[in-house]
Amino acid sequence: MLTINHLHPFLALNSPVAADILVVEGWLPDYAIKASIDEFKTGGYRKLITTGGPLSKGYYLAEYKTFAEIAAATLIALNFEPDNLIAVPAPAAIKHRTQASAVALRQWLSTSDLEVKAINLYTFGPHARRSWLIFKQVLAPEIRVGVIAAQPLDYDANNWWQSSTGVRSTISESIAYAYARFIDWKA
Repeated sequence: MLTINHLHPFLALNSPVAADILVVEGWLPDYAIKASIDEFKTGGYRKLITTGGPLSKGYYLAEYKTFAEIAAATLIALNFEPDNLIAVPAPAAIKHRTQASAVALRQWLSTSDLEVKAINLYTFGPHARRSWLIFKQVLAPEIRVGVIAAQPLDYDANNWWQSSTGVRSTISESIAYAYARFIDWKA
């Protein structure tokens, strides 16, 4: 039981750093995108950057073609100031989608006028530790990376094993994190 109680908190890591850029993974549910606005305001950030590759469903029907763009449009619909917002789409990737987003961000930052020494990555629950690992490897040593995990609303994170959604999310992210530890993400 001790391991079960500690698995979700281990994965849903919160370890922010002093940063003036908040990077939001665009695939997050709308309630997490909305919560990122509060983090932006309380964290004193200069810019919010959304990341993410092409939509996996509805691409041909959607006005916005990437998760980065749809997250940015959602933020604007929630009255987020467009001048503080940047969408950085990633290319299509069959595997290693988080790495593709991190690499696209690194490439965009290398050509932008922003001087970035540190970012906080805003992601979702048990995906946080894996995303943090990948973004750190891709952006290091030039950029420090912190992480903030949005809490799931579709299951109780403290009793994740009592919900099929919690079990699927936590177990699959446990396996994915173990896998991610063996890959060199520095592309």
